[in-house]
Amino acid sequence: MAETILVIDEGTTSTRAMLFALEGRCLGCAQRELTQHYPAPGLVEHDAAEIWQRTLECTREMVDLAGGAERVAAIGITNQRETIVFWDKNTGEPLAPAIVWQDRRTADLCAALKEQSHEPAVQAKTGLLLDPYFSASKIGWALGNWPQLREAGDRLAVGTVESWLVWKLTGGLHITDATNASRTALMAIGSGGWDDGLLALFGVPRGVLPEIVDCAGRFGETNLFGAAIPICGLAGDQQAATIGQACLEPGDTKATYGTGAFVLTATGTALPTSRNRLLATVAWQLGGQRHYALEGSVFVAGSLIKWLRDDLGMLASAGESEALARSVPDNGGVYLVPALSGLGAPWWRPDARGAISGLSFSARRAHIVRAALEAQAHQTHDLKTAFAGDGCDWTRLRIDGGMAANDWLAQDLADMLDVEVERPAFVETTAIGAAMLAGVGAGLFNSLADAAALRGETRVFRPGLGENQRQARLDGWSQAMQAVLG
Repeated sequence: MAETILVIDEGTTSTRAMLFALEGRCLGCAQRELTQHYPAPGLVEHDAAEIWQRTLECTREMVDLAGGAERVAAIGITNQRETIVFWDKNTGEPLAPAIVWQDRRTADLCAALKEQSHEPAVQAKTGLLLDPYFSASKIGWALGNWPQLREAGDRLAVGTVESWLVWKLTGGLHITDATNASRTALMAIGSGGWDDGLLALFGVPRGVLPEIVDCAGRFGETNLFGAAIPICGLAGDQQAATIGQACLEPGDTKATYGTGAFVLTATGTALPTSRNRLLATVAWQLGGQRHYALEGSVFVAGSLIKWLRDDLGMLASAGESEALARSVPDNGGVYLVPALSGLGAPWWRPDARGAISGLSFSARRAHIVRAALEAQAHQTHDLKTAFAGDGCDWTRLRIDGGMAANDWLAQDLADMLDVEVERPAFVETTAIGAAMLAGVGAGLFNSLADAAALRGETRVFRPGLGENQRQARLDGWSQAMQAVLG
């Protein structure tokens, strides 16, 4: 009897498979690290073959844990968005490196399109801005610079990571879900289809792209594990986390602190517009009906702690950051602006570079680590101000992601945002959201609201910082930001 849901959660630094009981209990997890390739400053690539092989290994482990493929009711897939893969339709093998969402190689191209006044039309059609973050400029750059892609002709397939995984799992189904499609800057967010004007602007042939589908349904099946398992749920990671946090009603807001930090506020079936350089995105699509969200994207969050650990040697482990932050009474005047991949919302400055300011001989390692953690609340406060300016201020924030397990960080967010912060006991809500979608697609739940029971228990962090202290921190952050912005 099929009594489990298997989720593939393919992230930026690792890929994993997780097995869930139908009531939401996590039965197991298999995880493999992914190699980040940095061929030049600002360039970030993945090996799509490695993504597939390590995802396959993880998935096979969870199928075995379930007791065989016949015990798995459905597969849900969630993925790093905007990362783009190029492969051969005949061989199913990659034709070039995958260009990762963090990659900045198209900054000059995006700047040129802005100078030509294309951004207002792009924003009106897509809800997005002209930035190297999104997939369209990456695809156009690759087609113009990698001869093997042009030479492939009709054999070329292009897609985001969930599209690549579905192709490999099914042996040739070329689809993408509406949430991932909405992050390419090639889909008209109102109509839900590829837009001829955008395809022409970025130089992308329609024939290389997948078909856009709902986020839940019976899309196809995989026969790689001994028996057929249907693929029933698809969503980009931030949309999956929004669903997993049960942000299903307009105004519900979540923030995911993973490699980057991403805040989404649900707006229902009303397509939002932003005057403060936030993004409109598809939150999910079911039965052809799109639900939307307003989004703010911060490029560097957990990757900052990884950098302090792996490259600067300031931490023995990511978990040590909490104890170091608690070991000093304040930041000692030290501020860290983590623009290591440029700045995202609301600034959108791909040229910005990170900075540590306020150093003196009294500054210690703990002050710098604390400043790195404080930067998460400071960046989130900048987003809260922008959301409020667009009429979507937050009354409560639901948090998740690897960094959210840090109690000090959760409390600092509550203090600096001056709102209650709610954290589920199981913080991997991206996987929960993918499981919810797969459950709906497989007919195990009638609706996302019914599936929301998978979220489980939560803990609330309440603000407790005095207004003077809070404002002093924000003033110091503002000065540090202005120095970086120039």
